[in-house]
Amino acid sequence: MDSFDFGAVERAAPYLLDGLGFSLQLTLSSFAGGLVLGVALALARHLRVPLLAPLATAYITLMRAIPLIMVLFWFFFLVPMLLMWATGAPRPVPVGPVYTAFITFAMFEAAYYAEIIRAGLNAVPKGQYEACRALSMSTAKTYWLVILPQVLRSVSPILLTQTIILFQDTSLVYVLSITDMLGAASKIAQRDSSLVEMYMTIAATYLLICVVASQAVAYLRKRNAPAVHA
Repeated sequence: MDSFDFGAVERAAPYLLDGLGFSLQLTLSSFAGGLVLGVALALARHLRVPLLAPLATAYITLMRAIPLIMVLFWFFFLVPMLLMWATGAPRPVPVGPVYTAFITFAMFEAAYYAEIIRAGLNAVPKGQYEACRALSMSTAKTYWLVILPQVLRSVSPILLTQTIILFQDTSLVYVLSITDMLGAASKIAQRDSSLVEMYMTIAATYLLICVVASQAVAYLRKRNAPAVHA
């Protein structure tokens, strides 16, 4: 550690914080968008909605079967061509790397959130559905007011665990030349010849954030665990 240049880390701190801000922003937006789409996919499969259920199954299977980096490439290169065909433009309509990252991450995570939520829906006792029907509640009110709140509460530890993985995966945006936290560290490391300092700092930052988030997962699991009475 005698040769560790703390000054290099201090000088790079503003750029690393900007990269960290982008990584967190991408994580939070992907969580929100993925959760909304994931709930819709889970409900389509759980309710066995005609046409929508098999489409949701196909979507989830596809997204869970291919690497995220491939989805990024597909969206970045193929969507502009699809937009050109749909709009009749003379050339591909660029989406941009930032929009590609935000949309792709949300779409990808939705498949995983959907399976988590569907497992929670299947775990709800059937008596609750029957009680809602006995009270003449519509399907929409049954799920919105009774079923989904307790499902989201029960699966929140697993959702947060998946979101930790999502945060780690944000480093893949380097393939789109986007400067996230790891990308900022890599550029500074190559510019200033401070590879050890930059990569150790980034590793410590990832470790700290993931440990804190893991503690939150443990807390949620403990809080949601059923009480055992003697």
